[in-house]
Amino acid sequence: MRHTLRIIGLGLWALLTGCVTSTVDEMVFNEPIEGIGDSTVVILGRRHASDYETEFDFIECIADHVVARDSSIEIIDEIEFINNLYPWFEPRTAPLRPADIDRLVQQEPVAERLTDLKLEYMIWVDGSTVQTNSAGSMTCGVGPGGAGCFGFGTWGNASDYEATIWDFTDKAEVGRLNASTSGQSYMPAVVVPIPIIAPVQGTACDGLGDQLLQFLSSEH
Repeated sequence: MRHTLRIIGLGLWALLTGCVTSTVDEMVFNEPIEGIGDSTVVILGRRHASDYETEFDFIECIADHVVARDSSIEIIDEIEFINNLYPWFEPRTAPLRPADIDRLVQQEPVAERLTDLKLEYMIWVDGSTVQTNSAGSMTCGVGPGGAGCFGFGTWGNASDYEATIWDFTDKAEVGRLNASTSGQSYMPAVVVPIPIIAPVQGTACDGLGDQLLQFLSSEH
């Protein structure tokens, strides 16, 4: 009976979530051997492109994923970090290369704040989630028996994110991670529309989060 219920549960889960494919690539140059100790990390989204911005909630998702699995890792909140170091990490002024760190620490107020934060790694995440296609149709109306909808719709989403790890002390890039996911969501409707959403962005978050956890944690 338990096996039957488990099979039914997995079947319902498959029906209620869209299909997702995911690829994660990793290239690490200098991984810390025993974690990061009492140093801190900040994860920042790149937002200098003209046609997209890395989502704030995606950056928060990655940070939550890492901390939930290793609470010893201290990740500075992105918005708090940007506000405390205004305007040096706004899109128009943010460093684009590790060599730009020297320019930052020449500013005495910036250098003092970064020292107080015990910042060891700065992780830049660049990318976004976009809708790739849509098809189908749906009609809704009100009749003597009540309101209802009938039809079927489908749409695709794709996420492509790259995380670049900077060693803030050594002013060098020490790792690069990439997560690419795609999926198809569905909306069947017989009286009531039922969205079946593919967790594309969430899968990309988990993929990058797991890779960063392996890099930062002494437990992995």
